[in-house]
Amino acid sequence: MHYDRSAAVAYARKWAFGRNPEYYDFGGIGGDCTNFVSQCLYAGAGVMNFTPELGWYYLSPDDRAPAWTGVIYLHQFLITNRGPGPFGEERPLSYAEPGDVVQMSFDGRRWSHTMLVTGGGTYPGDILLATHSYNAFDRPMDTYAYQLARLIHISGVRA
Repeated sequence: MHYDRSAAVAYARKWAFGRNPEYYDFGGIGGDCTNFVSQCLYAGAGVMNFTPELGWYYLSPDDRAPAWTGVIYLHQFLITNRGPGPFGEERPLSYAEPGDVVQMSFDGRRWSHTMLVTGGGTYPGDILLATHSYNAFDRPMDTYAYQLARLIHISGVRA
């Protein structure tokens, strides 16, 4: 299946500074960044993965996969997924395309923030990002004070 990058970015544009009422806002209990990026990915993929524990899905705040809202779990899902839903691979930041995912570590030890690439080029200062918790759309990557960053290039979607 085709991953619709423009649909993922359009979703990010619509909801970067608001909250879609169909999804719980996890901002007050640990952060909403990965939840927001999962919503964007779903807008571009149209397929969830209902594999218990290791899938990627959201039905309610109490019925969701860890990968839907957890930074490290989303990374693990995307790079190892062989079933339904989006899948990808880690690539150098210079390969960033709109609709891809960037994750950051602010302390150099723990991955703690997830963002959607909305535009830009091959240098981190040219890469534009959307996120929740600290709401942003088209925020330049080089305005973040991070220690580590990784790009997850979305390669496609399986039904």
